[in-house]
Amino acid sequence: MSRTRIKVKEVAKAKGVSQAWLGRAANLSVITIRLIYKNPYRKVAYDTLHKLAQVLEVKVEDLIEEVPEEEKK
Repeated sequence: MSRTRIKVKEVAKAKGVSQAWLGRAANLSVITIRLIYKNPYRKVAYDTLHKLAQVLEVKVEDLIEEVPEEEKK
């Protein structure tokens, strides 16, 4: 069994983007961004992922990965 992990934190860091900038650019609250950073296994609406992907100039698929249950840390 696997879980979906959101990789926004890693992608944003690789692009040199701060949480505050990402929130402003994607028109999302910085609290939403912090929650995603803090818990990458949380459920995130597709709309939110789409906004983040557009701002980060990646595909939505690049922000998601399937992680085997035993590796979720």
